[in-house]
Amino acid sequence: MYFKASLTALSHAMEDQVLASSDRPLVIASFQQERFYQQEAHRYQRIADKTGQVYVLCAYETEFRNNSEIYETIAFDKNDCLAQEWHLVVIGEKYASCLICQERTTISVSGPSDLVMDNNRRFEGIWTFNRAISQKAAELLFKRILSYRPELETKIQQAQQQYLQPQPDTPTESSIDMSGIVPSPTNNPDPFVRRLVTYLQAGQYKLLKVNRSLAAKEQRERLINSVMAAIRRSLDSDQILQIAVEKLGEGLGVCRCIVYRCESKDTTATIDHEYINSDGTSIKGQAWPLRDNPLFQVVVEQQEPVSINDSATSPYIVERTAPEQQDSLQTLVQSCSIVSWLMVPILYQGRLLGMMELHHCQPTSIEWRPEDIALVDAIATQIGVALIQAEAYASLQNLNEQLAALDRTRSNLVAITGHELRTPLSTIQVCLESLASEPDMELEMRHVMLTTALEDAERMRTLVQDFLTLSQLESGRVDWHPESLSLHECVELAFSHVRARSHGNELPTLENSIPIELPLVWVDGEWLVEVMRKLLDNACKFTAADGHVKIDVAQKQKKSLVVTITDTGRGIEPNRLETVFDRFYQEEGALRRSTGGTGLGLAICRQIVNNWGGEIWAESQGKDRGSRFSFTIPLAKNQPILSTLKAKEKKQVGNSQPIGKISKAQRNRRSKNKGKNS
Repeated sequence: MYFKASLTALSHAMEDQVLASSDRPLVIASFQQERFYQQEAHRYQRIADKTGQVYVLCAYETEFRNNSEIYETIAFDKNDCLAQEWHLVVIGEKYASCLICQERTTISVSGPSDLVMDNNRRFEGIWTFNRAISQKAAELLFKRILSYRPELETKIQQAQQQYLQPQPDTPTESSIDMSGIVPSPTNNPDPFVRRLVTYLQAGQYKLLKVNRSLAAKEQRERLINSVMAAIRRSLDSDQILQIAVEKLGEGLGVCRCIVYRCESKDTTATIDHEYINSDGTSIKGQAWPLRDNPLFQVVVEQQEPVSINDSATSPYIVERTAPEQQDSLQTLVQSCSIVSWLMVPILYQGRLLGMMELHHCQPTSIEWRPEDIALVDAIATQIGVALIQAEAYASLQNLNEQLAALDRTRSNLVAITGHELRTPLSTIQVCLESLASEPDMELEMRHVMLTTALEDAERMRTLVQDFLTLSQLESGRVDWHPESLSLHECVELAFSHVRARSHGNELPTLENSIPIELPLVWVDGEWLVEVMRKLLDNACKFTAADGHVKIDVAQKQKKSLVVTITDTGRGIEPNRLETVFDRFYQEEGALRRSTGGTGLGLAICRQIVNNWGGEIWAESQGKDRGSRFSFTIPLAKNQPILSTLKAKEKKQVGNSQPIGKISKAQRNRRSKNKGKNS
C-alpha cells in the first residue's frame, strides 16, 4: 500500500537512476490523466536525451495526443482501466525496476470529499528491482501501446529484442511471486530510497490520521449546527424533539434513536419522538419504564451519560440490578432488541427535562466512542436550552392571554357596572324627585315610588355584595367553618331565599327531590346555601313561569354526593358550557340583555365549590332545551353511607313544610356578616 507522495518519491528515484547512469534504458511511464503528466513532462524531456526508447501513456484531456516528436506519447481512452493505474518500468543493461500500482477507489475517510487532500490518495501494487517482473510488465504495456498505435510495431519489436530477452541467472516466470517477492532479486533497492519511502509512508499515515480526526470533528460540528439551526426555527417543544432525534439518528447511523420528556420521579414515559433505520423496530407510543429501570436511576443520580457496549454482559444489567428488576429489564432489552445502549440526560441547571437514548440492535455489539458520547451530550445540552426557551415562550403566551382576559374583564366590568348602577340609580332618583316635588301625591302612588326605590337599592346592594364576595374568595380572605350538615335542610333554606327575593314575581315550579334520609355532608353551611341559592336564582331567571326547576342528588363516589339543579329554560350552547363560569360572562352581551345581573353568580359558585375540593359543571343540549348544573359535596366522616338514595318525600312549591334548621353558630355568623355588608 502506497500513498501518492511515496509513489512520487519512488518514481523520481527511478528516473534519477536513468539520468545518472550511462545506459540507454527502456522507459515506459503510464500516467492516469494528462494533468499528472504535465507535472513531470520536463523530466521526460531530459530522459529522452539519454535514450530513444521512451514511451509515455496517459488519458488525454486538452493537448495530449499520439505523437513521436521527442518521445512516443500514447493517448488512451478515459474509460480504459489504465486511467485507474500508475506504472513506471525502467530496464537497462545493468539494472531493471518497475512500479505497478492501481488506485484504491474507496477512501475510508469520513466527511465531504472536498476535505480529502490529493496526497491522501492511496494505491495498491508492487515496487521491485527484479528484471523478470520488469520485463513481464513491459511486455504487457507494449501490447496496450500497439492497440492504440499499431504504427509503432517495428520500433517495439526492436525494443523487445534489445531489452526483453532473458539473461543468465534471471528467475523464470514460473518462479516469480506476483506480490513482488522473488527468490534472488538481481539488484537490491538503494537503502536511501528504502529509508525515504519508509519516512514518507509514516508521515503520510500521520497526516491521514490527522485528516480523519479533522473530518470527524467537522462532521460533529456540522451535525450540531444543523440541529441548532433547525431548533432556532421553532419554539414548539414537540417539533424541537422530533428534529433533534431525526438529525442525530441519521448523523450517527444508529438503529434507533428516541427522546422523551420526563422528570426524575416519573414512573413511566411515553415515547413520542423516534428515529429508526430501515431494519429497526418501532417502539413509538409505548410506555417506557423509568422507576424500574436501574440505568435511568443511575443517569438521574450521576447526571452523566451511561453507555452499555453489550447488554448481555454489562454490569449495570447483570450485577447492579435488583433481582426483581432483572426480569423486567431483560424483557425490555429482548423485546426492543437492544444490544448496545446509550442514555444521555437532557438537563438545564441540574433539572432533568428528558432523556435521549441510542440503541444498536444488530447482532454484533459496538463500542460507544468517547467522541460520539460527547456529541450526543452536546446536542442534549442544546435541546435542554431550547426546551426552556419553548417553555418560557409558552409562559409568555399564557401571560399575554391572561392580560388579554384581564383587559376583557376590565371592559366588561366598566360596561356591566355602569349599566347595572346607572339603571337603578336613575330609577331611585326619579322616585325621590317625584316624592319631593309632589307633596300632594296619593298615598298609593307614594307606596309604589318607595317600593320601586327600595327594590333598586337592593339591586345595587346585591351588585356590590357580589363584587366583594368574589374578591374575598379569589384573594383567599374567607374564613371557612365546615361542619356536619343535613343537605335537605340547606336546600329548603335556599328555596326560602329564592321565594323571598321574588318580590311577588311569578316563579317556575320548584321541586325539591332531596330525600331526608341522607348522610350528612361536611361543608360550611352558609356557603353551601349561597351556592344553591345562586344556582336556583339563575335557573329561575332563565326559565318561564310555566317551566320547571328541580333539584336532586346522586351518589357519585363513596366520599361525595352530586347535587344537580335541572331547569326547562333557555338552555346553553354546547361550546359555551365552560365559559359560563367566567367572570362577567353574559350570553346576550353586556348591554343587550333581557334579564338583569352582573355575570358573577356562577363564578362565585365555582370559587366556593373549588374551595371544599369539589367540582362544578354545566350540561345542556342547546338553545331552548334546558340546562343542568351539578356540583359535588364531600360527605362527613365516621358515618354510615347509604348504598341507595331514597327519595320518598318530594317537596312541591306551596307545601307548608318547616324550614330546615341551621346551627346556632352559623346563624350568628350570618347575622354578623349582614351587619358588615350593611
